[in-house]
Amino acid sequence: MIVGERKPFEEIKALLGDSARVLLVGCGTCVKVCFTGGDKEVAVLASQLRLAAAKARKKKVFDELTVERQCEIEFVDEVAKALPGHDVIMSMACGAGAQMLASRFPQVPVLPAVNTTFLGVLERQGLFLENCQGCGACVLGTFGGICPVSRCAKSLFNGPCGGSQGGKCEIGGDVPCAWAQIIERLTKLGQLGNLKAAVAPKDWRSARHGGPRKLVREDNIL
Repeated sequence: MIVGERKPFEEIKALLGDSARVLLVGCGTCVKVCFTGGDKEVAVLASQLRLAAAKARKKKVFDELTVERQCEIEFVDEVAKALPGHDVIMSMACGAGAQMLASRFPQVPVLPAVNTTFLGVLERQGLFLENCQGCGACVLGTFGGICPVSRCAKSLFNGPCGGSQGGKCEIGGDVPCAWAQIIERLTKLGQLGNLKAAVAPKDWRSARHGGPRKLVREDNIL
């Protein structure tokens, strides 16, 4: 899932400035699962903003709406019905969702309330880990289902660096060395032979380094 976290409240207030009629739009998918931008989080932020406005003796309106997915145009159309009468949209989705709103409603400022952080998994309640960088050339088949691009601090392809000690990464005592995990995993699978051949340096053109990417599925185009 896409993992994000809400911006600090003071930053959100600064972004909104003197906007008097704000439509807060949440997303019912990734950011809801990570407790950042679903209907409950939209309600909490709306309440905080109303209290802050009342304390400042300013008359402002903060309306709430959560769509199933902000990154799909068919769900964003729901926002069009709620938008009249508002002078700004504050998105509580990831950056993709916020940009979808900005594209769909070019006449209205769209402000982000969320910092998009990474593609990750829910390790346990309240703990999300980055497991994918969306590099466009998946190597999980070689490395036993453990990604050295995202889980090795140096994105190494040919074994651990000298900083790996006792199965831990040198960047912090609680961060596992991805390469220790890869070797352990491949050993259990009987696939340690996957590491005999040196892996060529990664071609980063399939990642963000090659510029903005797109995926065309002609079989899905209507």
